[in-house]
Amino acid sequence: MNLVNTLQIIVANMLIYSTPFIFTSIGGVFSERGGIVNVGLEGIMTMGAFSSVVFNLTTAHIFGGLTPWIAILFGALVGAIFSSLHAVATVNLRADHIVSGTVLNLMAPALGVFLLQVIYNQGQININQQIGYWNFPVLSKIPVIGKIFFAQTSLTGFLAILVAFIAWFVLFKTRFGLRLRSVGENPQAADTLGINVYLYRWIGVLLSGVLGGIGGAIYAQAISGNFSVSTIVGQGFISLAAMIFGKWNPIGAMLASLLFGLSTSLAVVGGQIPGVRDIPAPFLQMAPYLVTIVVLALFLGKAVAPKADGTNYIKSK
Repeated sequence: MNLVNTLQIIVANMLIYSTPFIFTSIGGVFSERGGIVNVGLEGIMTMGAFSSVVFNLTTAHIFGGLTPWIAILFGALVGAIFSSLHAVATVNLRADHIVSGTVLNLMAPALGVFLLQVIYNQGQININQQIGYWNFPVLSKIPVIGKIFFAQTSLTGFLAILVAFIAWFVLFKTRFGLRLRSVGENPQAADTLGINVYLYRWIGVLLSGVLGGIGGAIYAQAISGNFSVSTIVGQGFISLAAMIFGKWNPIGAMLASLLFGLSTSLAVVGGQIPGVRDIPAPFLQMAPYLVTIVVLALFLGKAVAPKADGTNYIKSK
């Protein structure tokens, strides 16, 4: 295998495995920039994966090749609905954010498997319509660069990178982003300026649900091809680590997600890459989680969260 083919495999799989992390970590950025800690990203991804696979399996005969893409939107909707439980608990009922998020993480896989048994009488369902590789017109024909970056690659990966830049613009260059960040930094001051703190916190959590649902839907339809209790196992927590490593910035979260995606892809396709194939498989399989632990150990103390992140707000009379 020559160098170009090796790089093509690495880049393509890095994008494929990074995409769920990118979407979900950006969702976490929106939630925590508004002051709501969301450790329930794992549960939100699980429900996005479950709902997208059920939708895919149910409507594949109707939508054909478009099914996975429509299923992503359905996963986003279900993710938003599921995340609203977290919003009610933390914004309206002023519950502890960590406890509420943990409840989501415990509830989602149990609920998904229960519904599988009720609907299909089995613990795992597989889909036929999956998100495959993509060749960019014209760009894939460019010598060397085209083959590495634009041939047999992940369209959803490039869309995720685009979403990261759009999210950065929304957060740091728009009135909405300024107000959301003010709610996460000093809700009392924001309230005195007429900003509805509860509304903006709700919006932040719902956006995390939408993007987390998309992340789960893409993982289920582009990577695993099924849903079971073991489909989403740690991806939400890796996304949370990417958000922290990226310092609550969408572009930073995207770059961190690419790093985690690279380590995950090497664990899967390492056998095809010279040099990496000599590393024992168990070490490759634990690499993504080891990288996550190392990153959190090195950077958690240096990353400064929004000042009111995790603090419940009570509107003064």
